Amino acid sequence: MGASLSGSKQQSRVTLSEINVTPLVDVMLVLLIMFMVTTPLMQQGIDVDLPKTKASGVQANNEPFVLVVHKNHKLTSGNDVLVRENLQQKLKGIFSQRKNKNLYLQADKAVDYGFVAEIMAEIRAAGIYNIGLITLPKSEK
Repeated sequence: MGASLSGSKQQSRVTLSEINVTPLVDVMLVLLIMFMVTTPLMQQGIDVDLPKTKASGVQANNEPFVLVVHKNHKLTSGNDVLVRENLQQKLKGIFSQRKNKNLYLQADKAVDYGFVAEIMAEIRAAGIYNIGLITLPKSEK
């Protein structure tokens, strides 16, 4: 009788070598559904209703076009002052004549991020997608 008891204990100690992947699949499906629901919410744009004007562009040449945003939200390019209300039309006119389709944006650090984002949205609405931000190198102390 003692031998039969020890034999039954040995049979019950068989290890299970399969991994149960059901919880992993459940978690992955929940994450997939969460990403599918939240991804469309992350896409956003800025609706800008600009007046329609016929604006002449600034001189077109192959030098880099630098748009400067000053502390008081004034926009300039070289010696020309640009008005925010017709910036999109102005940039379309300028870049329709240029071979170099790059625009460099130089914003004062005192200008709030929201205003710079609005200007960048208007630049992109004008069809200019190569935008560079001009910064100064950080001085080492």
